[in-house]
Amino acid sequence: QVQLVESGGGLVQPGGSLRLSCAASGFTFSTYTMSWYRQALGKERELVASITSSGGSTNYADSVKFRFTVSRDNAKNRVYLQMNSLKPEDTAVYYCNAKHVFVLREYWGQGTQVTVSS
Repeated sequence: QVQLVESGGGLVQPGGSLRLSCAASGFTFSTYTMSWYRQALGKERELVASITSSGGSTNYADSVKFRFTVSRDNAKNRVYLQMNSLKPEDTAVYYCNAKHVFVLREYWGQGTQVTVSS
């Protein structure tokens, strides 16, 4: 079965760092664009970062540019989100997303909570 399992969330102080991981299984990982979304309490889900199937291109929301880095390891079927200089505004549930390169097919993880607070 298809699975996306996020890990690495938790409580961190402003200015701190956190690394999220997403383990994928049950599909051909290397044919999917991988993305990280987040949803703060009472707000809409937003795209944070994405990376192409080969890892050759990335894009970021303006709010996280220069602070977050998305990467992937196709040999391990994993995608990562390195988050530095965290701000309270980054507090949200972070979701891993897989989107097929050619077909309208999409998978979602269950999310991991990130809380930035002193």
